Amino acid sequence: MMMKKRFRKTAKVALVLVYLVIAAGAIVRMTGSGMGCPDWPKCFGYYIPPTDVEDLQFKPNHQYEKGIVIIVNEELQVAKTDFVSGDNLDLTNWETYTAHDYAIFNPVHTWVEYINRLLGALSGLPILLFTIMAIWLWKDRKRFLILSLLTVFGMGFQAWLGKTVVDSNLAPYKITTHMVMALVIVAIILYLIFIAKSQFKNQKFNLPFRNIIIIATLLTLVQIILGTQVRQFVDVQNKLSGYLNWDFSELAPINFYVHRSLSIAVLLLNGWLFWTNRTMHLGYNKINLVMLCIGLEIVTGIAMYYFNFPFSTQPIHLLIAAILIGIQFYIILESSRIKTTLNAT
Repeated sequence: MMMKKRFRKTAKVALVLVYLVIAAGAIVRMTGSGMGCPDWPKCFGYYIPPTDVEDLQFKPNHQYEKGIVIIVNEELQVAKTDFVSGDNLDLTNWETYTAHDYAIFNPVHTWVEYINRLLGALSGLPILLFTIMAIWLWKDRKRFLILSLLTVFGMGFQAWLGKTVVDSNLAPYKITTHMVMALVIVAIILYLIFIAKSQFKNQKFNLPFRNIIIIATLLTLVQIILGTQVRQFVDVQNKLSGYLNWDFSELAPINFYVHRSLSIAVLLLNGWLFWTNRTMHLGYNKINLVMLCIGLEIVTGIAMYYFNFPFSTQPIHLLIAAILIGIQFYIILESSRIKTTLNAT
């Protein structure tokens, strides 16, 4: 029983860290720092990235290690082996980085992206820890180990996706896939937290409520995907016209208007869930948090549209959406448990 409690607490820590990674990823996009580290998993070939562009320029009579990156004629050059440089640059010791042609150093972008990667690595530690704990729980709870291993695999796959995002120079569909995979990891961890729970509240099963919460959750997922596409449009416009040196309300793409229209459906569906839960005393108290998240989503969405993306509104908007879909998924789990219990009796 004690190991089970520790398992659940560790899973909660992992969940918080994964949400922090999602927030950090949103800040990376907001600041345009996605290519701050143009290689992966290191950053310009270093475990701790440089702070000055001079560190990326050729140095005579300098000890270079294999994989170190320098910038030559707006190209990334990677050291082939360990060597000591001569008085002049000898390109036979270097090979051109071919995954992409991005070769710009911005120290702010570099460190924003680097911190994002550090948080990603940090989030893996509690996942490894609760996977080890799951071995001790194997006899009684085989699902713990299977799902824990699935989470470890998911984190590895997510890291690989991060590499492909960088190698593709931030291809939009890969960014969206990266985001969806993060939500899949959140869902698995939430399921582990749920099945490791010892006591459950008195809640009632209601079939319409359960069906609508599933639809509402899927709609939130669609909204998140549409939101990443809108953000991609913003990134493109920033490159063309300068950072927010343009009017979003005049240039907004069709995806935005679909996204905004669907928000009405999100509000209505979840409002019905809130009303049904309250009037029928179903006991799903987390629906109150759902409505709070939707309210904050509306506020940040309005701020982005009418005030041209005030600082931090975009990452807050995305983080709240990720929290929202996590809460909705947990309510689905609660409702499913009650249905299973009823069927068993």
